[in-house]
Amino acid sequence: MKKLSVLFAAVMMFVAVGVAKAQKVASLDVASVLSVMPEKIKLDQQMKTLSDAKKAELEKKRTSAQQTFEKYQKEAATQTQQINEQRSAEMEKLQSNLQQEAMAGEKDIRDKYDAGLSPIEAKIKDAISKVAKAKGYDFIVDDTVFVYKGGPDATQDVKNQLGIK
Repeated sequence: MKKLSVLFAAVMMFVAVGVAKAQKVASLDVASVLSVMPEKIKLDQQMKTLSDAKKAELEKKRTSAQQTFEKYQKEAATQTQQINEQRSAEMEKLQSNLQQEAMAGEKDIRDKYDAGLSPIEAKIKDAISKVAKAKGYDFIVDDTVFVYKGGPDATQDVKNQLGIK
């Protein structure tokens, strides 16, 4: 019985090695492909412009709020308690609005980035599929998952498929 289990284990190892060798695996540096894609470069520039505009707008509002706060602090001694309480509530509401606007701006940027990235990802996946079929690869794996990489690299083939040098 022991010999049978050893024989079974040996046969399974042989079959597993045979199956593994029959599959062609290539690696792909997705980050390097993305970094040279004109669509991705354009998307990054658009997101930077949008982000800078939103930051500038928010900073302008923060500066205005800070000036109002400083004015209210200077005038506090000469105002009634009721006016000071109203101003305090106004400043708290303004601060809350600024925080909400900042979060909404970040969400807007993320949503636009994700929407812009979807067609780029689809284009890369299509190119990867075409390269895999043309070269006979069973798998193309992002090279960041490898500890050691000695097999074929499909990065240049995918770049060529996309028309990128």
